[in-house]
Amino acid sequence: MRHVRHDNAPEKSGVLSWVGQVLSWLCLLAVLGLVTVMVVIPQLFGSGSYTVLTGSMRPGMPPGSLIVTKEANPEELRIGEAITYQIRSGEPAVVTHRIIARTSSSDGITLTTQGDASPSPDEEQVRPEQIRGVVWYTLPLVGYVNGWLTGEQRIWAVGGAVVLLLGYTAFMFGSALIEGARSRRSAESVAGDVQ
Repeated sequence: MRHVRHDNAPEKSGVLSWVGQVLSWLCLLAVLGLVTVMVVIPQLFGSGSYTVLTGSMRPGMPPGSLIVTKEANPEELRIGEAITYQIRSGEPAVVTHRIIARTSSSDGITLTTQGDASPSPDEEQVRPEQIRGVVWYTLPLVGYVNGWLTGEQRIWAVGGAVVLLLGYTAFMFGSALIEGARSRRSAESVAGDVQ
């Protein structure tokens, strides 16, 4: 009877391969999750997405946060809700602050807003036509990515990232299958030599 030295290398490489696969899937799921919350959900629901540039809404919405808003009926907005609105009616610049007071008059509704980190309310009242939406959800730091990639660039970058991650995952899965087949053949060979 011949003595055969058993090598632990296939076991170790099998574990590393499995860890690599798990990490690949986690990366893929993370990217798909980001794509969903940054691009898909806003597109499906006609929402707006904005990047926080200042610290006026700290700590909940620090600079670099992505804010996704949904349409809001000014009549249904409540004190305590954060809204995104035009600083001046008809102009593109917007700000996101929290409603701290609501006034109804013969001229209609006006809202008083204030940043969470601001010591005093905003000077100008917000009218319904200025409102772009109520904050639906926020994602810290993701706004930086949103700011770097706009329009068609975002679609290409996200699509490219997904394709690369899917390709890497397929490569890792295929490598694991090949490694498993080699391990089985090696084990069968060793078993044959022992007999």
